[in-house]
Amino acid sequence: MRITSVEVKRQLHQLKVPFRTALRTVTATEAVTVRLDTDEGIIGWGEAVPTLEITGESTDSIEWAIKAVLAPAIIGLDLLDYEQVFHRIHQVMVGNTSAKAAVDMACYDCLSQFAGLPLYRYLGGVRTQLETDYTVGIATLEEMAAQAAQLANREFRILKIKAGKGEINDDLTKIKAVHQAAGAGVLLRIDANQGWNVKEAIRAIHMLEDWGIPIEFVEQPVKAHDLEGLKAITDAVSTPIMADESLFSPQDALQLLKLRAVDLFNIKLMKSGGIRHALQIYELAASAGVECMVGSMIESRLSVTAAAHFAASKPGITRVDFDAPLMLSNDPTVGGICYEGRMIQLPTKPGLGAAHPRYIGVQVYAKGDGR
Repeated sequence: MRITSVEVKRQLHQLKVPFRTALRTVTATEAVTVRLDTDEGIIGWGEAVPTLEITGESTDSIEWAIKAVLAPAIIGLDLLDYEQVFHRIHQVMVGNTSAKAAVDMACYDCLSQFAGLPLYRYLGGVRTQLETDYTVGIATLEEMAAQAAQLANREFRILKIKAGKGEINDDLTKIKAVHQAAGAGVLLRIDANQGWNVKEAIRAIHMLEDWGIPIEFVEQPVKAHDLEGLKAITDAVSTPIMADESLFSPQDALQLLKLRAVDLFNIKLMKSGGIRHALQIYELAASAGVECMVGSMIESRLSVTAAAHFAASKPGITRVDFDAPLMLSNDPTVGGICYEGRMIQLPTKPGLGAAHPRYIGVQVYAKGDGR
């Protein structure tokens, strides 16, 4: 099953309302969709989104990386020799993890179609259904409380609250307001997106613990590079601490595990470079007894479907954060995961079970084109 061509197309996804975190405000995202063709007639799909503040990638850089480097590196390779293919993807250039993720997804789509299995079963097959949280972005206290009440009425049982943009006392006031608005029985996740320092994070988490607010975990309270700070917080509080921006690669996972810096991992395909390295991160975490969540950036249902297949395939992935497609006002994906409120159903077709219907790509590199 040799790769014969790789095509790319940009797709603009508008958000229903602006989404604010400690790092950025998003009103729309321009994704890069990948179509990978093989000589068996099997077509694979993938997608990458730019997140300059986290991965350092723009739409232009993602498109260039695929066109100029990744596609030429894998055209003509036999996907059934997938160790060689994935090695080439990750060795031909450093960084560019979102671009690599899009190509990686398309490869796994083809492989699982060839095997006649949905991707989650090809990867291990643990469950067919997932429960997502929904994120309350940074806004005024009144806006955040109103959104929390609305989401609770829609029967979302887990809310993720963004923090870290301003004064930490303001964060605490908003967290308390969200808790009161959502009501009993709604679990909260706090994501500071690197916005706190060590001392204020410890103080804030202790206050939340003393108030008895049900906090499942606090995600990335300090800067990504501050692993010692993460460890200091983890050692000082009872609430579990999760690594997100500190965790891109299997090497990052090893370092976090050696330091015992956090209790939980958040794996995202846009950070790991796709499913291949995400699997390696998961296995390292599982060997150390560290549970994982799988999340996403602001992505469409196409790439989130790939992440959902991965999340559904492993027993140690105990949480997911897949609300991004629900935030979009347009999503042309055909097939893929299906949302029923907070519950996500995995597709049963072989492969991803998702495709892009409006895809009119430009062939960027093909076998025998003279280059």
